[in-house]
Amino acid sequence: MSADAVQLDVQLGRLRLANPILVASGTFGYAREMEGFVDLRRLGGILPKTITQEPRPGNRPPRTVETVGGMLNSIGLDNDGIEAFVERQQPYLAGLGVPILVSIAGRSVGEFIRMAARLDGVPGVAALELNVSCPNVTGGVDLGVNPTACGRLVSGVRQACALPILAKLTPNVTDVVAVARAAADAGADAVSLVNTCLGMAVDWRRRRPRLGNVLGGLSGPAIKPIAMRMVYQVARAVNVPLVGIGGIESIDDAMEFFVAGATAVQIGTANFYNPTVSMKILDALPGALAELGAARVSDIVGTLQPDAP
Repeated sequence: MSADAVQLDVQLGRLRLANPILVASGTFGYAREMEGFVDLRRLGGILPKTITQEPRPGNRPPRTVETVGGMLNSIGLDNDGIEAFVERQQPYLAGLGVPILVSIAGRSVGEFIRMAARLDGVPGVAALELNVSCPNVTGGVDLGVNPTACGRLVSGVRQACALPILAKLTPNVTDVVAVARAAADAGADAVSLVNTCLGMAVDWRRRRPRLGNVLGGLSGPAIKPIAMRMVYQVARAVNVPLVGIGGIESIDDAMEFFVAGATAVQIGTANFYNPTVSMKILDALPGALAELGAARVSDIVGTLQPDAP
């Protein structure tokens, strides 16, 4: 199989993407910040910074701290609210000609539903990613740890708007498969796995936490094995496309997620220290697929052989 003949398009339920390389919410700003480093129009999709119904100032600083193999953040969904996003950010994003998957977070099911209805029909919005998994805020994340609550949320949003829906789940649960199954049964087009792992860092000399919020979300290479394990488990139990997130910084990382069961991947923390990483992975993808004799991405999704000698 020639790399030139490989087809990169993928399907996430009702959402079609030209390729499976996306950039994760909270790591790419509103895309303007990255246009000097990345050919934005080549991306499979862009997930801007999560928005909420009303403006949020976020958590008190310090908000980020580097750790071994990763980063802790406690940003707290700092943003200007949905109306400012629609007025100031979305016109620019819509002009890029690439699918924009808007990440929304609410304090209740009703708030999620109202935001989804507001974004339905806004030019350039291709899908919604429901952020029910941010560990740095009060409310919202609770909807992602309970299967019943998560299912009720997805069902309500599905009824409120015609947009494709991705449910972004937390790894901070006992049984992620149960939550993913509830989201799928309620009508989610895809499930994103995973958001950050709850953690903390301490300055022992000062006997103080390194984050102003004490606890934060761990991301980066350190959480890749956790994210991949969850993708693998959910792929074997739930019949919806999955989006892998967590520590992806190379073509090998992306391919591992595909084989484990992800149809697409989101590049997150790596954008901070290697702004061109998404382009490098996308450039390498056709050759990696051809190496396996695959004509398209779907040929390798979920093909891991755990029982092979």
